[in-house]
Amino acid sequence: MTVRVRALGSGDSFGSGGRFQTCLLVTHARGALLMDCGETSLVAMRRSGVDPATIDAVAITHFHGDHYGGIPALIVQQQFDKRARPLIVAGPPGIESRVRVAFEALYPGSYDTAHRAVQVTYVELGAEARELDGASVTAIAVEHLATTEPHGLRVRVEDRLLAYSGDTRWCPALVELADGADLFVCECYSFDKAIPNHLSHQDLLEHRSELRAKRVVVMHLGPDALAHESELAFEVAHDGEEIAL
Repeated sequence: MTVRVRALGSGDSFGSGGRFQTCLLVTHARGALLMDCGETSLVAMRRSGVDPATIDAVAITHFHGDHYGGIPALIVQQQFDKRARPLIVAGPPGIESRVRVAFEALYPGSYDTAHRAVQVTYVELGAEARELDGASVTAIAVEHLATTEPHGLRVRVEDRLLAYSGDTRWCPALVELADGADLFVCECYSFDKAIPNHLSHQDLLEHRSELRAKRVVVMHLGPDALAHESELAFEVAHDGEEIAL
C-alpha cells in the first residue's frame, strides 16, 4: 500500500480562509495515524469522508487547542461507535494529564466513562523512536511557547520518512527535522511579517538551502500568508488534499 498523507485540516487557530485547524492523516498498510487533532478535526474528517473509527493513533506536536483540542471529541465518538480495538494517543510529556484536563473542561465527568469504553494507551514522545501501530515516531523540541511543550515530528512508515514542524519560530531543530525526509510539512503563518513564535515565508526562503527534504509543503497559513498565497515559493496544502509519498 502506498503511504499517503492527507491534509484534513490545513489552517491556523482562527479558521483563516475558511480552513479547518491542523490535522494530517497518514494512512499505510498497517493503520491510520493523525498528526495533530485540532478542535475542528471531527468536522474535517466528516467533510473528507474519513470515518473516525478508522483512526489507530494520534500524535500531537504541542498543547494548543488547534493542535490537540479535538482529542476528547474523537475518543467520545469512538465510545459511541463501540470501538473494540485500542487507540494510541501520543504527544509531549504530560499528554495523558493534558487530555484529562481538556476532557473535564469540555465534557465534565466523561473522561472515566469514555476510557472504560475505549482502551486508550498514552505514549510520551521524545528522541527515542516509539512505535505507534506501524509508524515509528520521534519528537524533536522546537521553539514555540514553552508551556505548550512544542515539538516537531519525524514519522517513518514503511520505507518513507515524513517530517512535520508543528508550530515554531525558525530554529536549528528544523534542519534536523527535515533532513532526509521524503516530505517536510512546515508551518508558514505569515508572508513577511514577524509573528512571535511562528514561521514566515521570508524565514523559509532565507533558510531554504538548509531544509534537506525531497519535498516541502507549507500549511497553517494566517491571513497575511493567505493574502500572498500566489507568491509563495512552496507548495501549499489545502483542506482535503492528498499527497502520495
